[in-house]
Amino acid sequence: MINYWRVLLKAVLTGALALTFTLIITSIFVPMMGGQLAGAGLVMTIACPLATAIPMSALHYLNSERLKIAKDDALKAQNALEQANILLRKLAREDSLTGVLNRATFLDEFFAISKTGHSGGLLFIDLDYFKTINDTYGHATGDAALRRLGQLLKRLTEKKAITGRLGGEEFGVFIKNADPDYIYRYAEELREKISALRIIAPNNDNVRMTASIGVTICETAFNPERALLEADEKMYIAKRQGRNLIIA
Repeated sequence: MINYWRVLLKAVLTGALALTFTLIITSIFVPMMGGQLAGAGLVMTIACPLATAIPMSALHYLNSERLKIAKDDALKAQNALEQANILLRKLAREDSLTGVLNRATFLDEFFAISKTGHSGGLLFIDLDYFKTINDTYGHATGDAALRRLGQLLKRLTEKKAITGRLGGEEFGVFIKNADPDYIYRYAEELREKISALRIIAPNNDNVRMTASIGVTICETAFNPERALLEADEKMYIAKRQGRNLIIA
């Protein structure tokens, strides 16, 4: 917002400064030229600087204020656009409910890793009896369960692995350049921590969660499609053998 009083004050001060310099100059040069600074000449010497300097400087300061406001607005708009782009990039990569990578991004990164000569381990994770949780306690409780699992996966993987929601209650984790023993220990730790999760349902029931996990060791130059299929099949074997199990 333009402060017109400040513009006017600066214009008056500029006019006063112009008047001061004009009086100094004329008081020096007029006598040297044989003239006398008095009467109408003095009035014009005073009036002309004020009549020209104040309006012109007011217009200048007003335009400067407008330009400053325009620059500030442009900077705010640029910052807002940058934040919106950051949010859009995040939304394009992440699953909005769980915070892990969405299916497309996870698969893109997993396939890209397979082409770079890395090895590792792929975990295919499926929450047990998830439909029962939804049917018994409502979708809000089911969403809370998925959200808690996403938070757990992000905390356990961080920079060690990529984690994505592959669909519904299914998640994938790929641990890059890890030996089989570490991968098996990680899968067991994950299974135990999922079993320790509890969700409070609207009726105050304490809802327990478990997961079936299929693990596939991926050697250098592995086939990503085959690895996904094997991990998925092992996860279903864990389901058939009683759930809350790891099949590797």
